[in-house]
Amino acid sequence: MMREMVLRNVMHRPVRTAVCLLAVAVEVSVVVLVVGLTTGLLTDTAKRIEGVGADIMLQPPSASAFIGITSAPMPIKIGEKIAQLRYVAAVAPVLLQFNASGLEIVYGIDPESFRAVSGGFVFHKGHDMEGPDDMVVDDVYAATHHVRAGQTYRYLEHDFHVVGIVEHGKGARIFVPIETLQDISAAHDKASLFFVRCNRPEETEEVMEELRSTFRGYQVRPLKEYLSLMTATDLPGLHAFIDSMIALAVCIGFLVIFLCMYTTILERTRQIGVLKSLGASDGYIAQAILSESATLCVMGGVCGIVLSLLLRALAQAKWPNLPILITPGWTAGAIAIALVGGLLGAAYPTWLACKKDPVEALAFE
Repeated sequence: MMREMVLRNVMHRPVRTAVCLLAVAVEVSVVVLVVGLTTGLLTDTAKRIEGVGADIMLQPPSASAFIGITSAPMPIKIGEKIAQLRYVAAVAPVLLQFNASGLEIVYGIDPESFRAVSGGFVFHKGHDMEGPDDMVVDDVYAATHHVRAGQTYRYLEHDFHVVGIVEHGKGARIFVPIETLQDISAAHDKASLFFVRCNRPEETEEVMEELRSTFRGYQVRPLKEYLSLMTATDLPGLHAFIDSMIALAVCIGFLVIFLCMYTTILERTRQIGVLKSLGASDGYIAQAILSESATLCVMGGVCGIVLSLLLRALAQAKWPNLPILITPGWTAGAIAIALVGGLLGAAYPTWLACKKDPVEALAFE
C-alpha cells in the first residue's frame, strides 16, 4: 500500500519529478566527476612516476608529493654529490615545466643519465634525443595531439623537432633536453628533482638515510611507495576543494528536495487531511513523505551515475589522456550524499505535514 502510494505520488507531476531528478543527477555527477578526475590524475601521475624505474626521488624542501607543483630551486650540481654516495648506481636530474594551456608537465632531461636510471625508452617510432631542439613524446600524447615523428612542433614558444614516439609510463608525456628547458624557463643550471637508482633495491633505505643526512630538509621519497603518497590529503588545498564540492552538492540536493516537497505538501494538504481523518498517524505521514524523497534521490542518483559515465566517455573521446577514475565506492558515496541532502531537505515539509490539523486540511481549497 505504502509503496504504491509513493510511486503514484512520484508520477503524479511528471515535469516536476523530471526537474527534481535532473537536479539530483547533476549533484551526483558533480561529486563523481570531481572526485574521479582528482583521483584519476593522482593515480595516473603516481603510476607514471613509478614507471621511471628509479628507487628514490630527491626534491627540494617543502616540495609536494605531486611533482607538478614543484618549481626548480635546486642547483643541478647536487647530482654530482648524490652520485658519490655509497650504493648509488645512477642519478638523473629532471627539470619540470608546467604548461597551463594543455595541463601538461614537461620533463627536461639529460638523455644519457635518464637512460641509466630508467633503462631507456621503448620506441614505437624514431630515436632518442640527440640535438638541443629534439623532442620525444609518448604514444598517448602523439595520438591525442596528432603528433608525428619527424615533424616540427611548436611548444612553449619554441620550435622542437619530434624525433621519437615512445611507450607511455616514464614519468611525463613530453621530454626535451634539460639545457633547452632551462633556457626556456630561465632556470639555468637548476633541476626540479633527482631520480636516484641504487645498486640493489635492498640498499634503498641506506641510501635514503645518507641523502637525508647530506641534504638536510630536502624531501627524500621512495618511489616504491610513491603511489600510497599520492592522496588528496598530501596535496595542499585539494582535500578542502573536494570537501567544498561535496558540501555544494549537499546544498543543491537540500534545496531541490526542500522546494519539491514543500510545494508537494501544499498541493496535497487536502489529501493529508483525508489520511488523518481515516486514522493515519503522524509517523505514517512522515514515512510516506520521506519515502517519496528517498525514492527521488535514489532515482536521481542512478541517473547521475549514468550522466557521469556519459560525460566521462565524451571527455575521454576528446582528451584521451584525461584520466577520470569512477570507482564503485564513490558512486555509492555520491548517491548516499544525495540521499542525506534530500532527507534533510524533506525534514521541514515532513514536520509541516505532520502538524496539520485534519479539519483545517479538509477545508483547504
